Amino acid sequence: MPVDPSAEIEITAFAWVPDFAKGLVRDLRVRWALEEIGLPYRVRLLHGERPPEYYLEQPFGQVPAYRDPEVQLFESGAILIHLGLKDERLLPTAIEPRMRGIAWLISALNSVEPMFFELINIDIFNKGQAWTEERRPQVLDRIRARLALLAEALGDRDWFEGRFSIGNLMMATVLRNLRHTDLVAEQPRLAAFLERSQQRPAFQRALADQLEVFKQHQPEGAAA
Repeated sequence: MPVDPSAEIEITAFAWVPDFAKGLVRDLRVRWALEEIGLPYRVRLLHGERPPEYYLEQPFGQVPAYRDPEVQLFESGAILIHLGLKDERLLPTAIEPRMRGIAWLISALNSVEPMFFELINIDIFNKGQAWTEERRPQVLDRIRARLALLAEALGDRDWFEGRFSIGNLMMATVLRNLRHTDLVAEQPRLAAFLERSQQRPAFQRALADQLEVFKQHQPEGAAA
């Protein structure tokens, strides 16, 4: 489903980000979910400093903010739950599998993603600083232990809880934060899960749309 400037659903996104963030900015999560269920959406781009009024929509100045005729939301997890409750292709209608799907979304945000932040801080934002040499192996050990537990929970299934849902969508986008490492590849079950997720046509369309925006707004002199 292409982006439609006249669509009722609106999300916010950055006009451009540096290379390390391309394909990882969190509007991708919402774009992907909307593509899965064929809902058109329009995009409001943010350039540089956020205008003061934007903090009324997103208290931390982040993306995405979301609005449709029913709600105005921030936080990608909340937005995905809203969309999942509207369409069974993103969440089952039966209460037990529905809540399990939501539980996996929350686990991706609370139990998995925060463990990656320190490594990203070391490898990207503080690359080359002396203190990182001692700390990095400890961080890697913690992440490897968590990924091993995650792989065990997945087992030999294609998806967490047996079917694609917003929980799987969120987990895949979280694991993509480690793309600058071989940590996911060390767990074949997770590597296969991530590849399976990224091969979904809806993901491919969402990623292409996000990257096209960055290409169109490439600052002069910045790396492509």
